[in-house]
Amino acid sequence: MEIWPAIDLRGGKCVRLAQGDYNRETVFGENPVEMAVKFVEQGARHLHLVDLDGARDGKRVNNAAVAAIVSAIDIPCELGGGVRDEQAIEELLALGLSRLVIGTRALKDPDWFVEMCRKYPGQLSAGIDARNGKVATEGWLETSDTPAVLLAQKYAGEPIASIIYTDIAKDGMMAGPNLEAMVEMRGATAIPVIASGGVTTNDDVERLAAAGMHGAIIGRALYEGTITLPSALAAAARGDEQASR
Repeated sequence: MEIWPAIDLRGGKCVRLAQGDYNRETVFGENPVEMAVKFVEQGARHLHLVDLDGARDGKRVNNAAVAAIVSAIDIPCELGGGVRDEQAIEELLALGLSRLVIGTRALKDPDWFVEMCRKYPGQLSAGIDARNGKVATEGWLETSDTPAVLLAQKYAGEPIASIIYTDIAKDGMMAGPNLEAMVEMRGATAIPVIASGGVTTNDDVERLAAAGMHGAIIGRALYEGTITLPSALAAAARGDEQASR
C-alpha cells in the first residue's frame, strides 16, 4: 500500500484544517518546500498536495509554492483543489505534477470528467469526499444527494489513476479512519482506492493495508507526531503481508 504524506497549502503556507473547516486552521510550516524535502528524506515515495484556496474559491494562488515543491524533489506529486477546467489541468501538469485530483467538477459534470480522463489517461484521479456517505463539494462547503459509491461506479472502465476517498467527519480529527466506508468503496470499484481522513496510528495504516487499500494519505498525524513516516511505511508493509495471505 502506498503512503502519501499530505501538504495542504493555504496562502503559501503548510496548514491543516479540522473537518475541512477553514475557521479551524493550524499552520504547521511557513515553508512547504522544506516539509516536502523532509518527507523525501524520511522515505516518501509519493506526495499529496492540496490547494485549499483553490478548493474553496476556485482560484489557484499557490502555484508558485507547488512549482517550488515539484522542482525540489524527485518523486511523483499529485495535487487537488480547484482543478475545474482543462486550462487548469494543462497549467498544473506543466508544473511537473504527475497527476491531479478532481472533485467538484467530477460530480457536477461527469461527462466532462470522463472526456478529460480519456484525454489525459492515468493523470487524473477522482477526489470523492463524503459526509455520511454522500458526496461533498466546493471545498466541502456543500453536501450533495449523490452516494459516494454510486459516483465511483459511474467511472468504471475509464482510465482514471485512482479514487481518493475522504471521510470528512474523520479528516483532521485524529480519531482513526472510517474503515467500513473505505472497504465499501474498495469493493464497489476496480479503480485503485486511496484512503484519506483520520489516519492517526500505525495500526490504522496496517488495517487499511490489510483491507486491500491501494494507498493512504496521512496529514495531521505526521505533523503532530502520533505517527512517523518510516513507521507508517513499515506498518503498510505488514498490512500488505496480511492481505496477501
